[in-house]
Amino acid sequence: MARDPISERTVRAIEAITRQVEERGEPLFHSGEAPLPQKREVIAIVRGLQEVIYPGYFGDQSLYREYLHGHLGDQLFVLSKRLEGEVCRALAAPCRKPGGAAVPQETVEAREVVTAFFERLPEVMELIGADVGAAYEGDPAATCLEEIILAYPGVKAVFTYRIAHLLHGLGVPLVPRIMTEFAHNETGVDIHPGATIGREFFIDHGTGVVVGETTVIGDRVKLYQGVTLGALSFPRDQRGTLVRGTKRHPTLEEDVVVYAGATILGGNTVVGRDSVIGGNVWLTTSVPPGSRVTLSRDQLGYEITSHSPERSR
Repeated sequence: MARDPISERTVRAIEAITRQVEERGEPLFHSGEAPLPQKREVIAIVRGLQEVIYPGYFGDQSLYREYLHGHLGDQLFVLSKRLEGEVCRALAAPCRKPGGAAVPQETVEAREVVTAFFERLPEVMELIGADVGAAYEGDPAATCLEEIILAYPGVKAVFTYRIAHLLHGLGVPLVPRIMTEFAHNETGVDIHPGATIGREFFIDHGTGVVVGETTVIGDRVKLYQGVTLGALSFPRDQRGTLVRGTKRHPTLEEDVVVYAGATILGGNTVVGRDSVIGGNVWLTTSVPPGSRVTLSRDQLGYEITSHSPERSR
């Protein structure tokens, strides 16, 4: 019986794909004995930390206060071991530049990193609690804290950022970005784990918000949907290679409100405290404290006026 010609074509296609993968090699093919961090496991760790930090909100177990200590202790012990495994993978991973050259990494022990992470987690939990409070105070549509914790995408994105930022600060590669991109995928909010964000941070509605790596945000800042805190340009060296590690993203001082669709760019751009940036504004220069920045009537620029430092809610 003659072989099915479709099957023969499929076999030839598979052989061609296999040859291309073999010939192409690194970096799109990850070889070697050291496995990379597993995205599913990293996401499971985020979800597990969510159950610990918001006990009773997530998961399918009923919790009773008299048993809470033991329950959380068991969960945290398991999470510490799972996180240690993924941190170990991340620290051993040969992060490469195009062309296959390895990126030098800090020599850090996974167990020491995880220990430091758990030692500092209470501080992060306090920040997360303050973020939830800011969301309730900043949104008159919020009916209760349960609604905010369970349903607000901005709160979920900031929660994940707080966890990832701690790991990022401890020198862990890959894992923090997997965490924040997981949140980005679920919420539409893209916060780089390297950004520096103060207390009581609230993103209302959330979809389309971008916060770049070197952004600095002060306390009690509120962003609406579609806000971009990005880079004005990407500096290059004499060879045309991107210069990394510079301040590329803006600084927002305390008590700033940025309305929907606004774009604020540049590492030298500073929005002074108590300022309000109107919707759809494109801002690439610093503004002094107490400013109100809105689109001008001809829509070809923006105008800056002084206003009362009382915050807009």
